[in-house]
Amino acid sequence: MTNRKNPLKLNALQLKTMAILQYLARQENWALPADEDGNVALRGLPSPHGDHFHVGDALVRARDATGLFNRAVYTALGRRGLVTPGATGFPAITPMGLGYDTGISADILHRSDH
Repeated sequence: MTNRKNPLKLNALQLKTMAILQYLARQENWALPADEDGNVALRGLPSPHGDHFHVGDALVRARDATGLFNRAVYTALGRRGLVTPGATGFPAITPMGLGYDTGISADILHRSDH
């Protein structure tokens, strides 16, 4: 990726979704090991309870995760080479997607300070 912020010009919903997908891909209980192409398939997607859900040590507000269940978001991310359909029926994040700097992870992945 280039040093330019958001070089693929993802919109806000796409950026939020990509940041959450990247974090899920780093969680052993949410993701399979990378395949021979380096794609990391997800085992599933979290279901919000109330207005949030937990992933690893982070809390994600449901309002920031609406793209996780939006087919148009996956279509757009797929066209840009960031995700692909996974063998599990859930998305797989490509190596390009794993390395894409969304710049917003700290804003939507809330961690406790205790």
